[in-house]
Amino acid sequence: MSRVDPKSTAKIIALLKKRYPDAACALHFKNPLELLVATILSAQCTDERVNKVTAELFKKYKTAEDYARVTQEVFEKDIRSTGFYKNKARSIINCCRKIAQVHGGKVPGTLDELVALDGIGRKTANVILGNAFGVPGITVDTHVKRVSYRLGLTEHQDPVKIEYDLMELVPRKEWTHFSHLIIFHGRYTCMARKPLCERCVIEPLCPKVGV
Repeated sequence: MSRVDPKSTAKIIALLKKRYPDAACALHFKNPLELLVATILSAQCTDERVNKVTAELFKKYKTAEDYARVTQEVFEKDIRSTGFYKNKARSIINCCRKIAQVHGGKVPGTLDELVALDGIGRKTANVILGNAFGVPGITVDTHVKRVSYRLGLTEHQDPVKIEYDLMELVPRKEWTHFSHLIIFHGRYTCMARKPLCERCVIEPLCPKVGV
């Protein structure tokens, strides 16, 4: 449930677009498979670190079959610096095995098919759909969760409930870009410990919930 109406949400979006004209996916990728791998690696890791790792990784592994064939031990070494590398390696290898076996080596383009893969939840699926397939989706990461609550766009803490609240407030065509705008705002202005309210372009519209 939201304390803000769609009209106020539209004002927030318009102001954030002016503030962050370059808001977009920060992960480097050339196709859906690369984005899938990069997004799994980005859990508990900075996008900058992931981009450094994938710059070499994507030269070595080009298809789902390449990832499916590599051993756990070898792949762990390839991605070690991203943290939680054992779980990430297992997820990526198993995910790509299913893509190779069930989907002909192509990353599927629907939410239901994506979340059925290892290591893919709604957040990752929406990142892939929105940025690789052009299918609108709201990505609820830690920034979107925090900023949406502070702005009164949701009263929930559960990511799925937050996603549905935002889907009601934000026009469908804006879902993917809205996610980028909120993520940028969370990174550069509305930080967790010390939000820069004095610099915030949407401060007049913010109830400062939880600040």
